[in-house]
Amino acid sequence: MIRVERLVHRYGEATAVDGVNLTLPDGEYVVLAGPNGSGKTTLVRHLNALLSPDEGRVLVNGTEAAENPVAARTAVGMTFQDPRDGFVAATVGADVAFGPENLGLAHEEIDRRVRHALDAVNMQGRADDRVDALSGGEQMRVAIAGALAMEPDHLILDEPFAGLDWPARREVFERLRALARDGTAVLVVTHDLRDHIDAADRVLVLSAGEIAVDAPPEQARDRLAEFDVRPP
Repeated sequence: MIRVERLVHRYGEATAVDGVNLTLPDGEYVVLAGPNGSGKTTLVRHLNALLSPDEGRVLVNGTEAAENPVAARTAVGMTFQDPRDGFVAATVGADVAFGPENLGLAHEEIDRRVRHALDAVNMQGRADDRVDALSGGEQMRVAIAGALAMEPDHLILDEPFAGLDWPARREVFERLRALARDGTAVLVVTHDLRDHIDAADRVLVLSAGEIAVDAPPEQARDRLAEFDVRPP
């Protein structure tokens, strides 16, 4: 479980996240929406200690993320809006394997995780391809595979479908739903709710750094336009 308590984050005099309280139970599929500048990316980067709070705290499986970032980043997998921000290796297979290798896993287990992760994003047989030669959509799929290979308790994806064609979107979406059913908490940050709202357990809307909506899809749908989120 991830628990956010009275979280505040500032950039200079500007407050990006303002007193957010939030709980993300295991096995829940949650969508976080909001207009540009609402604080979505700032919020989620606290969930695995990429940012430290100015006030409040984030607990990941009961441990404060800022005090134990290694534990937080092992438990919380994350992809970035620009997948190039997260690449650490030259080839697809080496990049996806990087996280499991740093867990000290056996080679057979690393190979299994890489194979299953690439299968999940329809990148099987591409392990030797250079990351810098891939299209933007293919790079996003590799980033998602890298997160999946960690087999985290919690998976956070910032605009994961940007640049993906429909078959790839469907395959990734189905994989995320399966992970949630198996107990992984999934949080998808997006401005495009078409693929998500009806399948989500909860819809969150962030506005001016605050949680403005936290409701099941059927209740959230009627409030989206109030906060400049286009209804699907």
